[in-house]
Amino acid sequence: VRLVESGGGFVQAGGSLRLSCAASGSITSFFNPRVWGWYRQVPGKQRELVASIGSPRSLNYADSVKGRFTISRDNAWKRVYLQMNDLKPEDTAVYYCNSLQEPLPWGQGTQVTVAS
Repeated sequence: VRLVESGGGFVQAGGSLRLSCAASGSITSFFNPRVWGWYRQVPGKQRELVASIGSPRSLNYADSVKGRFTISRDNAWKRVYLQMNDLKPEDTAVYYCNSLQEPLPWGQGTQVTVAS
């Protein structure tokens, strides 16, 4: 089982990025019923949860990203997405996805860098 995040990059403040997380392996029965989240981490700080989506699609966001980020999921393809708009320099971090209740081994993450 692997989690692979992609879609990060370098953007100017106010820009947008769409992150994708692909869960590979025989985990359909694991993936579909669980709550999935996007986390981010900067050096020297703990990983923080920024958005989560349940099944059915109950949504939760950290206050710092409300109104700017949108999380979605595709159970058929075992993917989780994070649309990030109006990015700010403080959004700079490595972004990861994982199941909230029973985390799988963490992927490599995807770097998001926002320049002011």
